[in-house]
Amino acid sequence: MRAVIQRVKESSVEVAGKTISKIGAGILVLLGIAKEDTTHDADFLADKIINLRIFEDENGKMNRSLIDTKGEMLVVSQFTLLGDCRKGRRPSFINAAEPEKANEFYEYFTARVKSNNIKVKTGQFRAMMDVHLVNDGPVTLIVESR
Repeated sequence: MRAVIQRVKESSVEVAGKTISKIGAGILVLLGIAKEDTTHDADFLADKIINLRIFEDENGKMNRSLIDTKGEMLVVSQFTLLGDCRKGRRPSFINAAEPEKANEFYEYFTARVKSNNIKVKTGQFRAMMDVHLVNDGPVTLIVESR
């Protein structure tokens, strides 16, 4: 599993011109699921992301987690994160999970985060989405389970 995480002041997702999800301060997660991913990968990634100390404390140091700040999370499935661009000019998506498995793990990951009392919103699986965000910092990180 691969995730691009962005600390945000706010973020939202639109499908066909309508806002379907919106969060305030927290983390936007763009989530890519690989063929070989297991629930262990989802558990690892969920735990890592909610506990990453990327929010500022009273001294202005990145020392607080999403759990500490009681922030929100917006999770958007994005198979293109598994795109391999090493050869040629067109990305290969051979390592991305098939849609049925990807959706299962997307929902599993989301449920795992929610089980930690995090308010979670999602995009719409397999839809063309417009993702809006106000990046806070900016703070953008890539987290992988392998």
